Amino acid sequence: MNIQWDAEKYTNDFSFVHQYGSSLLDLIDGENLSVLDLGCGSGALTKELAERGCDAEGIDASAELLQTARTHYPELRFTQADAVSFQMGRQFDVVFSNAVFHWIDREKQADMIAHVFDALKPQGQFIFEFGGHGNNALIHGALARAFEARNLTYQMPFYFPTVGEYASLLEQGGFVVRTALLLDRPTRLNGGDGLCEWIRMFVKAPFEGIGPDLREEIIRSAAADLEVILCHNGSWYADYVRLQCKAVKPLVRKKKKENSS
Repeated sequence: MNIQWDAEKYTNDFSFVHQYGSSLLDLIDGENLSVLDLGCGSGALTKELAERGCDAEGIDASAELLQTARTHYPELRFTQADAVSFQMGRQFDVVFSNAVFHWIDREKQADMIAHVFDALKPQGQFIFEFGGHGNNALIHGALARAFEARNLTYQMPFYFPTVGEYASLLEQGGFVVRTALLLDRPTRLNGGDGLCEWIRMFVKAPFEGIGPDLREEIIRSAAADLEVILCHNGSWYADYVRLQCKAVKPLVRKKKKENSS
């Protein structure tokens, strides 16, 4: 899924995205490793990887976010590339990714996993976190009801798999899964209009072809529907659920079993 980002607003108002990803870096085993930050966004975690002593570089599909990354961290390498088709010309000890894979359609996940596998050295680590099963279910449910009330159909724009489903995809792609967890993470949003701002930033595809006035009406309706549940003491919260995984590329890839007749 390709969207046009408001890079400055994303960097300033939604910094919790990379801040939560910071703890994910602790899953990396070893020192002085080469790391590819897949879907690096504005580069904050690429910078933190470098500060931890890694030979880190980032790739992202968004030209807007990469411009911000290059401006803030000119000493680091950033490349524009799609997660489902990237080729780096070298292999890494670690491929790291935060809050990216739910943007990739289900049917393209195997391609992405295959490119990650190729980008890793044998025994390389694949460490990532993204939206898992149930992620923002309350928000998407409220949006679906607001669409339906106006005789419109809400199309879920994200892929939120279960642990079992995604672990299976990784294993089919040749990886050995070390850990796979589904984590509830209620997340405080910035400002008194936090939920509406969150929807405007992240939920774009379902509103294609809908005029700005109706779009705003739907967003406000969804927020009103959720105020009692997700707004506490004047602060809005998003009902995040994250799928966190660590997998390893084996020294020798097992051959797929052939069907016997």
